[in-house]
Amino acid sequence: DEFASVARPVTELKGFQRIHLEPGETKEVRFEINPEMLSMLDINLKKVVEPGDFRIMIGASSKDIRQRIILKVIE
Repeated sequence: DEFASVARPVTELKGFQRIHLEPGETKEVRFEINPEMLSMLDINLKKVVEPGDFRIMIGASSKDIRQRIILKVIE
């Protein structure tokens, strides 16, 4: 969440899958984003998912982001 009530890291790795591609080959890779992945500890050390916008970045590495998605959590 970009405006969380508690300070969080700017980016967090939530999943990865190593695949091998031959030149010109494509493969479909799927990831599920669940509430646990969006949760954080609040000031009472309780796990919560706060409403807000989460930036999802997909890429070959943190320096090679190929797609960006905004995931909106509404309560």
